[in-house]
Amino acid sequence: MSFRIAVTGAAAEAVRTTVPTLVDDLVASGITALDPALWGPEAEDEASKRLGWTESVAISRPLVAEIVALRESLHAAGVTHIALAGMGGSSLAPEVIAATAGVELTVLDATAPGQVLSALKDRLEATALVVSSKSGSTVETDSQRRVFERAYREAGINPAERIIVVTDPGSPLEASANEAGYRVFNADPTVGGRYSALTAFGLVPSGLAGVDIAELLDEAEAISLSLAIDSPENPGLVLGAAIAATSPRRDKLALVSDGTHIVGFPDWAEQLIAESTGKLGTGILPVVLEKDAPELSENLSDLQLVRIVDDAGDQIFPHDDTDEIRVSGTLGAQFLVWEYATVVAGRLLGINPFDQPDVESAKIATRGLLDARPEPQPAAFVSDGIEVRGTPHVIGAASDLASAIDALLEELGPDGYVSVQAYVDRLALPELAEVRPLLAKLAKRPVTFGWGPRFLHSTGQFHKGGPANGVFLQILAKPTEDLDIPERPFTFGELIEAQASGDASVLAGQGRPVLTLTLTNPAENVTTLFDALR
Repeated sequence: MSFRIAVTGAAAEAVRTTVPTLVDDLVASGITALDPALWGPEAEDEASKRLGWTESVAISRPLVAEIVALRESLHAAGVTHIALAGMGGSSLAPEVIAATAGVELTVLDATAPGQVLSALKDRLEATALVVSSKSGSTVETDSQRRVFERAYREAGINPAERIIVVTDPGSPLEASANEAGYRVFNADPTVGGRYSALTAFGLVPSGLAGVDIAELLDEAEAISLSLAIDSPENPGLVLGAAIAATSPRRDKLALVSDGTHIVGFPDWAEQLIAESTGKLGTGILPVVLEKDAPELSENLSDLQLVRIVDDAGDQIFPHDDTDEIRVSGTLGAQFLVWEYATVVAGRLLGINPFDQPDVESAKIATRGLLDARPEPQPAAFVSDGIEVRGTPHVIGAASDLASAIDALLEELGPDGYVSVQAYVDRLALPELAEVRPLLAKLAKRPVTFGWGPRFLHSTGQFHKGGPANGVFLQILAKPTEDLDIPERPFTFGELIEAQASGDASVLAGQGRPVLTLTLTNPAENVTTLFDALR
């Protein structure tokens, strides 16, 4: 079987009570028939332009030969390494596809100067850069393209021989790429970024890196018919009901990779679910967890567990005493099933799963800071080399690092969550991911973790548009070296700082508690931070 699902406990009850109505309402066949009315009149206009992902397998087939031919041409020219400049849906799917296939792909979805410099210094002579952006106006991707162009020229390499662009037809990026002589792959404009795994955005970078993308499309095609049929066994209906219709509703979704051959799938699903559902004060918060995460032993009533396994069994309703959802299957099938399930969840929640009304606010705040160049906000205090800033309720009574963290957690309600946002070079400081389980032990509530600014294109929508019950811990690091951006009045160091400050100001403006810690000497300060959390 290309996909299997098993549901027990509260999720099983949700499936039994909800799926029959979805079948009677012809929801599955309606999605496949591109019916934009399924999500109500307010969503109809957007939905009418965003259902192309249901046809991605057929539309993407002709791309395979073009991608393979370009890969062979690059190899013949000695170009054997692919780097990807892209954010959100443009980077998360290729990352999972390449990692699952065991193929090297350098994903640059960062603005930390050190991380960008690492990509520039990594076999530039043998590297081609894929620039992926639907609009072409994404500031991170534009900045990354500019420094690669300069690096190629300085190395005596013609950028037109090394840069490949994936974008929507008619975008500003398409026009500038054609003018520069870059190879352009047009993506389907009727597919939103987070639903684009099986389009040019997912296939071009991973295919050029060496993945068998024809097999990936075959995997998705194998489950397509099952998803189109109005049946109680339809895996998209079953999964959608299981994640969105529990009673009382579990609005947080623990995503755990548990023995699966798929690498990093929860990170892709996190963006799909959070950005699609987190709006109008509701939504489903995905929480990517380790197999031994503290949250799994807390018996949290609002947390629904999903295990991604290698064999979920052949029964939708197995007879065991667990309380969880188990899914298994090929990567292509998983992509398509979760996309169907997410739009089904949107219907059940009464929201439009295709827009992202609150993402732009952080971008506007960032642009404002880059344009105005205000003096940096002074730290409330410095604790062992860590600058501490935050919203008044968090900082007011704090005198050191530990008391500031305690004050943030005191703002956490019984149905709340903690969001850790690390605006750092994750290649230099991968250990910061350990903050998540340490904080979960203290908070005894779900804790999410995101590398900035990449999470702004993922869970950022949920933070502003979802339930107002999150508290936010930002971690920044003073860069040891900066990198200018050609023909831009700001550096990467200034950009990432503005992105963090801009998002913090938007969150604070919505009454969300924020604590910002800036590591002035990251190598030493990480130990100090861990000590405070322990």
